Amino acid sequence: MSLAGDEVAGGDDGGRGLFGSGGVRAGLAMFAARLRGGDLGAVPAVLGIAVIWLVFQLINPVFLSSENLGNLAMQCAAIGTIALGVVLVLLLGEIDLSVGSVSGLAAAVLAVTFVQLQWPLVFALLAALAIGCLVGLLYGYLFTRFGLPSFVITLAGLLGFLGLQLWVLGETGSIGIPFDSWIVQFAQQMYLPAWASYVVAVLAVAAFAWSLIRRAQRRASAYLVSQSYSQIALRSAALLVFLVVAAWYLNLYRGVGVMFVFFLVLVVVANFALTRTRWGRSVYAVGGSVEAARRAGIRVERIYLSVFALCSTLAAAGGILAAARLASANQSSGTGDVNLNAIAAAVIGGTSLFGGRGSAYSALIGIVVIQSISSGLTLMNLDSYVQFMVTGVVLVLAVIVDSISRRTRAASGRA
Repeated sequence: MSLAGDEVAGGDDGGRGLFGSGGVRAGLAMFAARLRGGDLGAVPAVLGIAVIWLVFQLINPVFLSSENLGNLAMQCAAIGTIALGVVLVLLLGEIDLSVGSVSGLAAAVLAVTFVQLQWPLVFALLAALAIGCLVGLLYGYLFTRFGLPSFVITLAGLLGFLGLQLWVLGETGSIGIPFDSWIVQFAQQMYLPAWASYVVAVLAVAAFAWSLIRRAQRRASAYLVSQSYSQIALRSAALLVFLVVAAWYLNLYRGVGVMFVFFLVLVVVANFALTRTRWGRSVYAVGGSVEAARRAGIRVERIYLSVFALCSTLAAAGGILAAARLASANQSSGTGDVNLNAIAAAVIGGTSLFGGRGSAYSALIGIVVIQSISSGLTLMNLDSYVQFMVTGVVLVLAVIVDSISRRTRAASGRA
């Protein structure tokens, strides 16, 4: 009770200062309480990143060089965008097994319309994204109208849209995208100037702090537990230091890639939609209990339609980025480990397979884990089969942690 009272009163900080009783200590106490209650969030994945980076840096000092980290960031963008869509579906307790095939189909549509049919690039991009959206709406319709399991629907989509991708590409099987097109330049050559990277960091922290302040004020006005201004200031300062140092370090090489910034913007927008809008609250409600959400007046069918559509659209966007980075679309686009890595990234990042728990940042954290493993093993000159086995082990560990945290929360609820 006293903790809650301190937190509510901390909405205006009460003059206690940065390290007052309602500040850092209260925040740490709340965080520890969450961990004891089984609400681990992305903590295991963040600790995993630290361990992975430490091990690979000790094995090969090149791993944490600005050049390698800059390349790692650019490699995260395409599959990370796909993983972001997977996060949305997992929040509903469903799955989309066809994100790889949809990304490959979108890449093929982009290449054919832009290169062979000579469409303006903007129209070609819109066509590729529209294909993804239509696929998602089809999934949502089949799911809500006929009650087909998402596993079966998207498994059929995996096979069907892979075949459609091969048909769209035609006999050549591979179509190059001109290097001088801005979409290829965007994916390969565009980096923020050093000053722009610092400006973006400051603006991001300002938006982050403003969001926390508004949230704390709303919760305090409703007499709910809220963060004090000192906690918000500390979190914002820590984030600012991290972003500025990261920007400075990447600027030692080529800088911060624009495509990676685009991916980060998508994550932030998705997080805002999930945490600050009625639609986002409805997504979590449906993922927690469909029947309870329906009784609360939520249009469950619309939530499913919108989430499946967004998932496939983000898969198409990821396919476009991947094709632009390779400057081509071919029969292997979206195949291989694309599908599995996107799903694994969402789960490893902290999104529950059982629905109702996770965040947009799961896609970012999870794809950093997977690409770090890939980059580190590549520097060690190990074959790809080792990467698959290591990623599989990490995925199993992530699911085990999720299962244990669910049991802990259930036990805490009974207690």
